[in-house]
Amino acid sequence: MSHEAGVCARPLSDDGAAATGMTLPIPGNETTDCGPAVLDGEDRRCVQLLIELRRLVTGLAPGTVVHLITADPAAPIDLPAWCHLTGHAYLGPTGAYAPHAAYALAVAADARSTAADRPWHSGER
Repeated sequence: MSHEAGVCARPLSDDGAAATGMTLPIPGNETTDCGPAVLDGEDRRCVQLLIELRRLVTGLAPGTVVHLITADPAAPIDLPAWCHLTGHAYLGPTGAYAPHAAYALAVAADARSTAADRPWHSGER
């Protein structure tokens, strides 16, 4: 278990469902004071961030808050657009990881699917 930036979290497993810097809340604690799920995007750009974000939210309970930490200058545009596409709730920027930029979203119960390798496209074909 790790406690990064005050977030009670554990790294995802290496079974192909994880990427560097991804953490999840401890199972069963999604709605406690343990903290949000965190995706540390470091210097990765939009395409990779959305692939990792899609993978992360797929396994989370509805209502779980996710914080995306990123240096990508397009994130303030891309993340709200992706949330609009998928139905997740964009909560806006958060100062929780200053001086790094971070943005929050809440996982939707009825989220629309997207393509696994192209999460900016609808999953319907």
